[in-house]
Amino acid sequence: MSSAQTHSEHVFDATTAGFENDVIQASLQTPILVDLWAEWCGPCKTLGPMLEKLAAEYNGAFRLAKIDVDAEQQLAAMFGVRSIPTVILIKDGQMADGFAGALPEGQLREFLTRNGIQPATGEAAAGAEVIEAEPETAEEAINRLQQAIAAEPARAELKLDLALALLRAGQVGPAQAELDALPANLATDARAVRLRSQLDLARALAGAPSLAELRQRVAANGDDWEARDLLGVRLLIEGDAPAGLDQFLDILKRQRDWNDNQAKKRLLAAFATLDDAELVGGYRRKMASLVF
Repeated sequence: MSSAQTHSEHVFDATTAGFENDVIQASLQTPILVDLWAEWCGPCKTLGPMLEKLAAEYNGAFRLAKIDVDAEQQLAAMFGVRSIPTVILIKDGQMADGFAGALPEGQLREFLTRNGIQPATGEAAAGAEVIEAEPETAEEAINRLQQAIAAEPARAELKLDLALALLRAGQVGPAQAELDALPANLATDARAVRLRSQLDLARALAGAPSLAELRQRVAANGDDWEARDLLGVRLLIEGDAPAGLDQFLDILKRQRDWNDNQAKKRLLAAFATLDDAELVGGYRRKMASLVF
């Protein structure tokens, strides 16, 4: 009998005793998404329900193994966990991919798709489409988080979530204020470190044209390096990282020395904001092929 405590057909608690059978061996048949969490972790309470929702929606395309890092410290050490939540994908008995932090639902779906995991087909998928909610906008996230903070002011991790939502909405000053007000234990959180880098990039957009205007300028004149640079920053901040990085690479390829090597500086700053090792690694190699 499995030592994992089953929550549902697709979600279960993984333990040290049953890890080999319930996760490693099971991943030879079905990908296992491992969610390392803790009761005291605020972002975990946001990410966990989304992962469980996707596990139900994908209806067996993957299984979700929940690991309480306080109860299963040996497993946490095995994965080398530095912060939570941390999510690891196990496929064919090996770690295939992973990420840290509470990603929005859209990025979770992208993560699954990138690793070849598709939603269930047929009636199950049709039912999932009916109940699928629209992605939360930045403004909706701000309102939700402000209400949550008012109800639970002691939960400082909510302020980090709010700072991230404010940046998504383009509110650089308020995002910086929330970041500066974080307690010491959260100021060094991986998401806070990335947010500082994102804020540095976002300051370049002060007074900058809209995304549509920048696209028009680049379409009208492909050598408008300033427009291309600002377009790259705006795309990056608004969540389309590959398209933003491609703008910087284009400048680097065609006008390397423009504005004191700004394209290279933008790329390096962008790498510090992204939590996608595969994406960053690929673009680092592209940059290196142009620089060296």
